[in-house]
Order: sequence, then C-alpha cells, then structure tokens
Amino acid sequence: MSGSDVTREGLRGVRPGREAMTGVNAGRRGRRRGEQPMVPDAEFASYYGQPVINPPVWRSPDIPGYLFLGGLAGASAVLAAGAQVTGRGELARAAKAGAFGAGCLSLVGLIHDLGRPARFLNMLRVIKVTSPMSAGSWLLSAFIPAAGLAAASSVTGRAPRVGAAATAGAAMLGPAVASYTAALISDTAVPAWHDGYREMPFVFAGSGATAAGGLGLVAAPAAENAPARNLAVLGVVTELAGSEVIKRRIGMVAEPYRSGRGGRYLRAGQVLSVLGIAGSVLARRNKLVSKLSGAAFLAASASTRWGIFHAGLASAADPRYTVIPQRERLRQRAGASADGQPSG
Repeated sequence: MSGSDVTREGLRGVRPGREAMTGVNAGRRGRRRGEQPMVPDAEFASYYGQPVINPPVWRSPDIPGYLFLGGLAGASAVLAAGAQVTGRGELARAAKAGAFGAGCLSLVGLIHDLGRPARFLNMLRVIKVTSPMSAGSWLLSAFIPAAGLAAASSVTGRAPRVGAAATAGAAMLGPAVASYTAALISDTAVPAWHDGYREMPFVFAGSGATAAGGLGLVAAPAAENAPARNLAVLGVVTELAGSEVIKRRIGMVAEPYRSGRGGRYLRAGQVLSVLGIAGSVLARRNKLVSKLSGAAFLAASASTRWGIFHAGLASAADPRYTVIPQRERLRQRAGASADGQPSG
C-alpha cells in the first residue's frame, strides 16, 4: 500500500469494516448535502450522575420555618410602630405580640437545626459583618428582647416610655430581620439561590410584609386593619415582581422555581396571594372575610419560603444547574477577550 492509496474517505478500493464510523469529521469541514452523522451530539453528563456541589444540610421544616417566621417578625415590628403612631391600639398590640412570638419561634427553628443551643451561642463570640449568619445571629439577639419589651408593655400597660422606645428599636431592626435571610441563602453555592442574589432580598421583604399584613387582618378589628391590608397588598406586589425578575434573569437555573416540589409551593403561594387580595379589597368591612384573607396571606408567604427552599435543594442536586451556566460564562468571557473587550 502506498501513500496514494489513502484518501479522506479511507483506503481506496477497500470496503469499511463493521465498526467503521462515518460522519465524524463532518462538524469540522462541513457535511455534504444529505449526509447524516453516525455519532450523536455530545450531551451533558456528570460523573456517574452525581451532584457537583454538596447539597445543603438544612432540613425542613426547621429552615423554611425559620425563613418564614423571621420575615413575619421583622415586618410585624414595622407594622406595630406604624399602628402605634396612628393610634390603632389593637393592631399595634397584635403586631407587637406577633413580632415577639415569630422572632422566638424563628430562633427555635434555627437552634433545632443546628442541633445544640451552644452552637448558636458560639456564633455570638465574634462579630463578622461579612458573614450573613454572624450578622443575622446578632440581629436576632438584639431584635427579640426589644420586641419582647414592646409586647410586654403593650399587653400590661406598664412602662409606656420603655415600651415606646422598644417598639421604635424593634421597628428599626425589622427590615434587616425580614430580609437578611435572603443574603444568607444567596451566599451559598446553591445555584437557584446564589444566582438570584440581586432580587432575593426584595422577594423576602415582600413575603415578610405579606405575612405581617395577614396577621394584622386576622388579629385586629376591621376598623383598624387598613394598614395591615395595604401592607399585605404591597408585599404581594413586591414579592411577585421580584420572583418574576429572578426567573427571567437567571435563565435555565430558574427551572426548579417552575417545576417539582418548589414550583408547586410557589404556585400555591401565588393562588393564595390572589385570593387574599380579592377578599381584603372586595369585603373590607366583613370581619369573617378579612380574617380569611389574612389567613390566605399568611399561607401564601409560608408557601413562598417553602418553595424557594425546595427549589434550592433541587438545583443543588442536579449538576446541570452548576456546570452548564459555568461553561456558558466561560464561553462568554472567551468571546469577549477575543473581541478585545474586558471579560469582567
């Protein structure tokens, strides 16, 4: 056999064997018209289908309950301060009690997930402002006593000046308490949480406002619940807008927010939010409907937190949501470098 016997199509005059592969080079030089490749396009697959990152060790209902109750506590403190300033005593009393109770239960959920109370106390040994967990631990440690003093003064009628100062202090810490858990989960490697870091604080703050407004509608008389209703509606709008922006911006990583267990929780939250708005707006003076609307808002907020939690778990378990976006970012950076643009 001479060198002239070898062609691009193989050996001249020799039929290909049974294991011969055709069409392998078609992607390099272009296929002839009507020619079909014998090798399928490569598809993504991880090593034995195993996750690329370690999934979160957080458990349900401890952590989603912690997320929900923290938002309820922080937003209720803000609602309590506003109700007190405007002379709505029953609403203020209910919101103060809700802020303290939800804050305590939120702390219980966190400690139960940690396993031992000493682990929470160990986080208070230092202050690390760059750590959401450290900052959040100190926030709760300052917020819960202030909310407790405010609630105790409101219920007993004693030490009104101390109660007023505690109410103001809890209200100042309230927005941070309601939203710091968004920074906490976004600071992880979980794709569905981390990639939504820009909008997640708005989603959590809106969800907390929805819950606080719902609690006010349930506990306060109809004559005083207008601020609670307005806060709940504002919270729903903020939460849904932030969620929609996340889904549009992060692309395929948002799939767990639409499907699976996380998607079911989030859809339930949307339905409950709409029912809550309809009931609170259409029957403002009806005591029963107001309370049912408040319960719908509370359930909607809880469903949102559970949905986000389970969507994050699903995105961590599927390696596609980690590897494919990374490859796409590398490709974009390589393209930008080739064009002479900064890669960021």
